[in-house]
Amino acid sequence: MSGVGFGIGQRPVNRKQRFVKSLWTGIWLVYLGAPVSDLLHGGHSTGVRILGWLGLAAFVAWYMVLVFRTGRGERNGLVLGSLGVLAAQSTLLALTLGREWLVLFVYVSIASGAALPLRMARWTIPGACALLTAVAFAVPDGHSYLAGLLIPALLGGFAMTGVRELVRTTIALREARATVAQLAANEERLRLARDLHDLLGHSLSLITLKSELAGRMLPGRPDEAAQQVADIEQVSRQALVDVREAVTGYRRPRLHGELAGARVALAAAGVTAALPDEPGLDGVPEESESALAWALREAVTNVVRHSGARRCTVELLRRQTLDGPVLELTVEDDGSGGDGTGGGTGQGNGLAGLTERLTTVGGTLEAGPLKSGFRLVARVPAAGPADVGSPA
Repeated sequence: MSGVGFGIGQRPVNRKQRFVKSLWTGIWLVYLGAPVSDLLHGGHSTGVRILGWLGLAAFVAWYMVLVFRTGRGERNGLVLGSLGVLAAQSTLLALTLGREWLVLFVYVSIASGAALPLRMARWTIPGACALLTAVAFAVPDGHSYLAGLLIPALLGGFAMTGVRELVRTTIALREARATVAQLAANEERLRLARDLHDLLGHSLSLITLKSELAGRMLPGRPDEAAQQVADIEQVSRQALVDVREAVTGYRRPRLHGELAGARVALAAAGVTAALPDEPGLDGVPEESESALAWALREAVTNVVRHSGARRCTVELLRRQTLDGPVLELTVEDDGSGGDGTGGGTGQGNGLAGLTERLTTVGGTLEAGPLKSGFRLVARVPAAGPADVGSPA
């Protein structure tokens, strides 16, 4: 921050900000008017005045350094030693120069609250007040000042502990806010990576298949080849739209659209497909449908790209479980893919991202090889949180 002002909990970082903090800290030194008046008009000798001015200057300098550097990680022992010096100066000046100097103990109490944690300040502040009381009764006519100084010392000291805790809380809140922003940015990057993987993997696989078909049809069947090229153009345009939607965060695929896309992709790959009719999605949350649509897209993409399957079966069923109704998607093929997503034993990046999607909406994913083929089963809640447990 380059301006003059800075928020509570922020340390000054340039000359202007240091000047502002020094000014705000120095304003409270106006209550040293009694010692200054005593030096000017108290009838002390020249030597006593000089020593008094030096003692007052040393006290103010020590107090300013202690308060100004609050929160910079000094050891508590060093702070306690500094407070001891301030208390000793206050005692010496009050005993030698008179009752007007008792006000210094108020600054000792305030410095205790500002520079020490609460667990220690709750003892040092009453200690400073007790020392103030003892010195007040030792100074001639000092008890007449006691009532006017004791309450400000107590209230001022404990008020500074509150300010210190407020500063610490503000700093922690600012750091937590920065951490949350970083986590949100990371989550957004992961979302975008998952979306681009799922979108482009499916679309590019379909474009590759149709390009191979168009190449085999030329030059003998130019009309059919032209149709495949037209399909490639349509798929590429839709892929561009999907990528734009994914980047802006509005991509929510629908099951009916993914079923239609799966039928086209499997047919282009020469895979015999058995797909369900238009699904009934009454009461299914939008997030659950979207997650299941991503699962269907990922599964079909893996069948087309990796499995070498000749047949693929897709089932979509509603089931009642102990946790409530679920919508279950099963994709099964008879291939033997070699990348771990279509008949292997491992899990690729697509399945890992798909697991994250389903977990986010409270769903589950099961994927693994069969005796001859591969099966993927994705389940999502078929009712919102408010509907769980209600009669079907």
